[in-house]
Amino acid sequence: MTSPSGKIYIGLGGNLPHPHHGSPRLTLEAALLALGRRGIRLVRLSPWYRTAPIPVSDQPWFVNAVAEIETELPPERLLAELHAVEAEFGRVRSVPNAARRIDLDLLDFRGEVAPGGPGRPILPHPRLAERAFVLQPLADLAPQWRHPVTGTPIQALVAALPRDQIIKRL
Repeated sequence: MTSPSGKIYIGLGGNLPHPHHGSPRLTLEAALLALGRRGIRLVRLSPWYRTAPIPVSDQPWFVNAVAEIETELPPERLLAELHAVEAEFGRVRSVPNAARRIDLDLLDFRGEVAPGGPGRPILPHPRLAERAFVLQPLADLAPQWRHPVTGTPIQALVAALPRDQIIKRL
């Protein structure tokens, strides 16, 4: 099932300051500029949110948003560019759910559904429907969005989230 919108959405998050860019929000704003220099155009940005770590831990809270972007790149090249910007900003992948300066996720690429593979993204993002820090900002940007696999409206996905996922608009 493909989305009629044909739009591309990426998730942005971070919970550690960057030595040059500062707070997580300023770091993520700088990352959006870095993406722009790579030909990935920001169309719209959701409000910023402060979110508790998942799973619950003693890490600092995250700052998250979702961006609608435009690019001529295919999904695998876009994912490579997102990872390149993460590396440019000092992202080191260690253990899952570790604290990080920056996290850029390809959430939905024009409603495409793909199983992934070496160098190829799973589309839509496999945990998209489980995370308040993705769904709430996405709902702000695209209130008519439906999950490309299930067809579930985003408002139903938000309503089904576990109540222990704490998210507060900044």
